[in-house]
Amino acid sequence: MDKLIMFLATGFYSGNLPKCPGTWGSIAAFLPWFFFRNLPLSSYLNMLGIVFVIGCVLSGSAEKILDQADAGAIVIDEFLGMFITLIAAPDHPVAWILAFLLFRLFDVLKPFPVSWFDQRIHGGFGIMMDDVVAGLYALISLQILWAIGSKLTN
Repeated sequence: MDKLIMFLATGFYSGNLPKCPGTWGSIAAFLPWFFFRNLPLSSYLNMLGIVFVIGCVLSGSAEKILDQADAGAIVIDEFLGMFITLIAAPDHPVAWILAFLLFRLFDVLKPFPVSWFDQRIHGGFGIMMDDVVAGLYALISLQILWAIGSKLTN
């Protein structure tokens, strides 16, 4: 069971890649997202809820297996953050790259309240929540930047 937990919590082992596991996890999140991206919005939002709940359990369990709080190898939170960022993302590779860059920016810089969740809430819930908030910041930023870019190019 530990192997399955670690396989999922590390984003299909992408979190085990050397240097910047969060970046590798964010990139790996595109693979399952391609299967989810055309779901109706209500189904997509349900999927986010399921990933959140499963992610809380898996990341909390992975912390215990690794005996390390919020270990870098745990990247299921980056998967959820990317899935949130990509809600209603334009069907364009530039939008997807921008989504990745924005999510990584907010996940690394941790503006409030991302930093609050990161520092004060622990366990699986805390691991997931800072990336939920970073994903929401990136989602809003992507939508605004894409709308501005669309107006400028028309």
